[in-house]
Amino acid sequence: MYSDEWQSVIRRSMKRFAGSGVAAYLYKLLIISIVGLMAIAQGTGCSAERFSPSPQVSPPVASVSASVRSTNPPTLATENLGQPNGSTLDRILREQRIRVAVPQDFPPFGSLSASMQLQGYDVDVARLLAAELQVELELVPVTSDRRLSVLQADQVDVVIASLGANPQRALSIYFSRAYAPFYSGVYGTAEVSAADYAGLKGYRVGVTEASLEDAELSQKVSSEVIVQRYKTNAQTIAALLQGKVQAIATSNIVASNLIRQHPDRNLGQKFIMKNSPCYIGIRRGDLDFLQWLDVFVTSKKLSGELNALAEQWFGEPLGDLPS
Repeated sequence: MYSDEWQSVIRRSMKRFAGSGVAAYLYKLLIISIVGLMAIAQGTGCSAERFSPSPQVSPPVASVSASVRSTNPPTLATENLGQPNGSTLDRILREQRIRVAVPQDFPPFGSLSASMQLQGYDVDVARLLAAELQVELELVPVTSDRRLSVLQADQVDVVIASLGANPQRALSIYFSRAYAPFYSGVYGTAEVSAADYAGLKGYRVGVTEASLEDAELSQKVSSEVIVQRYKTNAQTIAALLQGKVQAIATSNIVASNLIRQHPDRNLGQKFIMKNSPCYIGIRRGDLDFLQWLDVFVTSKKLSGELNALAEQWFGEPLGDLPS
């Protein structure tokens, strides 16, 4: 049906040509056709609602932007950074357990006691860490050459194993603030008169593989120095005591214990290689865990607990450490 307005138009037009016959019929048909087309064009005819399109609302710009952001893949700069739901720290608290790599053959940082129990400075720091988090502690004994690999393979959550920091290592893992004093030097028998790297010419020098001392020797000694590499610190020390090497490159802590335990060997320091405090290591990207560890180390320094452990295991105070 047409609207009232268009029906009125049709009636007025019909009155103007009210006669009969073919001409009148064709006129009336023409009027009805024209009026029908005009009604449809203006949307007032009987078919207007059928062709009326549904209203469309443009989505807000903010919604579109959010959708685009959510579909972007994570990049190296954003993946696992500042996302607490997937952080190591949150998982530790959720599972109520922390796995800590500690030295198994590097006294006084970590070694097995006569009763086959792990002991040492790093072991006690790991216990402080677990106690502060109020979680169960799982100690994972490792040798020096496995400290980074067990962390990267997710076999441990953190490494507290006399770990020194350098730019190359920092490409792979994150380091906390320094928690223990440490410097490297060359130590040997009285026959070794070297006062620097050049003086090692012609001597056999032992070093633990993948240690910071190994890296230093590789960079700074000539091919005329015979460097013997060993898998563990115990093997390096044994090589010196057995006469397989005349000197070793190791830490002041290890050398101090060695000299004290073997006064008859006439061992002594030849020169200092590098000052290298110890740091706690975690996986790269764990920024929230790193922040917590920095606060942990600082608080234990201020409380005197780390100093007490240094006195106990190193026989000397903690001293000044880089922040």
